[in-house]
Amino acid sequence: MDFDEVIRIRRSIRKYDTKEVEDEKIEKILRAGMQAPGSRLGAEPWEFLIIKNKDTLAKIGEIKPRVTNAPVAILLIANIERSFYKLVWQQDMSAAAENMLLEAVNLGLGGLWNGIAPEEERMDKIAEIVGIENDENLKPFCIITLGYPAEGLENKFMDKFDSSRIHYETY
Repeated sequence: MDFDEVIRIRRSIRKYDTKEVEDEKIEKILRAGMQAPGSRLGAEPWEFLIIKNKDTLAKIGEIKPRVTNAPVAILLIANIERSFYKLVWQQDMSAAAENMLLEAVNLGLGGLWNGIAPEEERMDKIAEIVGIENDENLKPFCIITLGYPAEGLENKFMDKFDSSRIHYETY
């Protein structure tokens, strides 16, 4: 798909077809995430946990309801120990998440960014569900749900351009 088209049609997809997402596509999405700019070369904090188990998705869904019925979810986890700038890891993680969402569109999938950080209580609950609650260096950041969009909910252009939000030289 042409990059301009990917940017124009990407939207948040909240309902998915039941078709399973191929492992090859998941790997391409993970590779796209790892190509994101980080605070410093070699110090990128991201780690990824792929979740397909329906019971786990349902447990997470008690905290983030949109996760429950997704064919697959990817939990983005920041490993603070590997982060060069300890206070800006969320910026690195955001860049990875957006790359992943764009690659999903490129592959004909839909995706949704489900925020977790910076709410400590939510981060702690997710950490407990996935078994990282005892490692203070691992911080759940967001969950990206992925799947083939349900009929009628495909990625499509929605014009969000608003020239009133553009300023030059001073606000």
